[in-house]
Amino acid sequence: MTFQDRLQGQFQNHVSQLDKELSKYPTLVNLEKQTNVPKVYVIGGVGFLYFVLIFFNLGGQLLVNLAGFVIPAYYSLQALFTTQKADDTQWLTYWVCFSFLSVLEAALDPTYWLPFYYLFKFAGILWLSLPQFSGAQVLFRNALYPLFARYFQAPRGASANIRAKADAAADKTL
Repeated sequence: MTFQDRLQGQFQNHVSQLDKELSKYPTLVNLEKQTNVPKVYVIGGVGFLYFVLIFFNLGGQLLVNLAGFVIPAYYSLQALFTTQKADDTQWLTYWVCFSFLSVLEAALDPTYWLPFYYLFKFAGILWLSLPQFSGAQVLFRNALYPLFARYFQAPRGASANIRAKADAAADKTL
């Protein structure tokens, strides 16, 4: 078996896994039936077009900010309807990092002096938002927490006890 055959086999394996995942969405299944174009090719084409538009900065700012908002907003809303705290913490951390970087971007205006800025920002947004990478947690733990921790001390004394009781009561109602 040649390298090319192995590579082609791996590619087909990934395509079939993605096709199985995309079959969960009725809109894509209906689109595939109407157009006779496989779901994977439609999503791949849209993704490639999205990448090209960002690469040539044809609406790059809007497209990157849209990617930084839509997918995380969906997962954040989904997290609000669960009783787990881990996903809430993950998305709260993402929004803190995203907001901090947005303010930093507005102050520094990197589009003026950094070519392909929106391409780098898009990669950074994906790294921050995708749970597989936990980029927001890495950025928060290594940069933002050391920077801001001294301003947010844990409560001490009676107020800490009241807070713990309120949190416990809230957990019971959810």
